[in-house]
Amino acid sequence: MRIIVCKGKRAQGEAAAALFAAQILRKADCVLGLATGSTPLETYAALTAMYERGALDFGAVRSFNLDEYVGMKPDQEQSYFRFMYENLFSKVNIPQGNYFLPDGAAADVDAECARYEAAIEAAGGIDLQFLGLGHDGHIGFNEPADHFPLATHCVDLAEQTIEANKRFFASAEDVPRRALTMGIGTIMKARGIVLVVNGADKADITAKVLKGPVVPQVPASILQFHPNVTVILDEAAASKL
Repeated sequence: MRIIVCKGKRAQGEAAAALFAAQILRKADCVLGLATGSTPLETYAALTAMYERGALDFGAVRSFNLDEYVGMKPDQEQSYFRFMYENLFSKVNIPQGNYFLPDGAAADVDAECARYEAAIEAAGGIDLQFLGLGHDGHIGFNEPADHFPLATHCVDLAEQTIEANKRFFASAEDVPRRALTMGIGTIMKARGIVLVVNGADKADITAKVLKGPVVPQVPASILQFHPNVTVILDEAAASKL
């Protein structure tokens, strides 16, 4: 595991973007695992700037996102599809048929989870996976539990996660209570992982994830067992290490 400490979010975003750009340059048709929320915004902005300068070509890139809310249609304001389209897909030349998210509006969520997992495998697996970190140690929407979920699945969101995500909605009551998410096993199959964490409010959980015991009650702690993880922290998040 490699740990990089940066001064601020912009530097973190540029450091993460450099890793994803290198992956694209090494393998033009690579498969990227992408994330939503506030954490990857600086990374997507940096990647967009590289594309606009002519330094990157997304024409053969494929991507799979970590998760989507159950019941959320792609055109809804808070959908992760819309987030990705507005912050990356519409800004670079990745073909429309090359980016994928779980279908939160699927009538049969279990069948959709199985379909999504199979699609990732059919693409050859993920070359480089982007992750943020929840205050309770979750990655994707894999909440603290008594086991590490292996495959893409439907999960009931913890109250802490709902509280953290209410900033994207009118109120906490409007936040969906379930989501489809890649499993811990799916994430761990990625050939490389980039974990980005910022803020003093995540210093304690960062220390548990990186230095504590590997337990499913701290889902991201499993990353200690992955052979190729880069952790990009700001100084505040790194303060308890």
